[in-house]
Amino acid sequence: MAAQSDFLIAIHQIASERGIDTQSVIDAVNEALIAAYRKDYPAEEEDIIEAKIDDTTGQFIIIVNGKDSTPKDFGRIASQTAKQVILQKVSEEERDTLLSQIEKRMGSLEIATVQRFDGQNIIVEVGKISAIMPQSEQIYGEILRPGAKIKVYLKEIQEIPTGGRKLIVSRSSDLFIKALFENEVPEIANSTVIIKNIAREAGSRTKVAVYSDAQGIDPIGACVGQRGMRIISMTNELGSEKIDIILWDDDLEKYIKNSLSPAKPVALRFNKEENHVSVIVPEEQLSLAIGKDGQNVRLAAKLTSWNIDIESDGVVTSDEVVTEDAKEPIENTDKVDEKISTKNSTSKTKENN
Repeated sequence: MAAQSDFLIAIHQIASERGIDTQSVIDAVNEALIAAYRKDYPAEEEDIIEAKIDDTTGQFIIIVNGKDSTPKDFGRIASQTAKQVILQKVSEEERDTLLSQIEKRMGSLEIATVQRFDGQNIIVEVGKISAIMPQSEQIYGEILRPGAKIKVYLKEIQEIPTGGRKLIVSRSSDLFIKALFENEVPEIANSTVIIKNIAREAGSRTKVAVYSDAQGIDPIGACVGQRGMRIISMTNELGSEKIDIILWDDDLEKYIKNSLSPAKPVALRFNKEENHVSVIVPEEQLSLAIGKDGQNVRLAAKLTSWNIDIESDGVVTSDEVVTEDAKEPIENTDKVDEKISTKNSTSKTKENN
């Protein structure tokens, strides 16, 4: 065992280089020595056990109920224990320092490297720190392999019940999409174009409502970019997931019509008490408005926060908007031959997100 001065010099040097409090390392070593003594040597549960360094010899001393009870062969155990504790303490302190630094960047996108799989979780490395991407934060159907470089959204730092903290990252969050747009579209980064809302089914399709009151700015065109380069860059990151960019409008009727793109509704009937709207589309656009498995209308409902029914009527061709209080009903509603409701699908979408 090295003399105390050598030991303390080494501790001070390590602490200084790693930015660790010296006393916290010594305290951790003492606690570990007490645990080691209780494990390998007879001791009653009620015994008061202390560990300290002898000021003269530099040896670790075990004191039981106020008396020196250091076993003769304890020096070897003490040396091994001290080394393990110091290495562990250094690792923990370094991780905590890195987490404190990355905490300032929460809510941003970072490049991560896929490390390994831990059950249903994916462990990635962000800079020098390991992070967890739980199954709920993964893009459904996406296949990632160790070594792959991906973009992740820094979602939160969680406290671990047993002590310490862990970084949680996401690729399924709506905020991941928002961060992608902020990275790819300067007009969004500088707030010339504003994202008003996002409706997403990760891995399949996303609708993003955008708006700008700046003169001469086309918010959809800004997001798409010249020759579609900006939107292509984002969809490449998402794999098979499609992105629909919707023009937000403070006119509710227009906004709901826009949300159902690429379908083009011709009339709307509102029931504001039930937050419900019936949307009439040309018969040939019925499947387009509904979307595969109801996805288009489901996302539109989430985007606008309205329950939406889609009705087909091949005769209606006007842009008439009718409210529930209107005296005249929409013409030819007796010819409606198909209808889909999003009351249940909207609630399911909220549960999934």
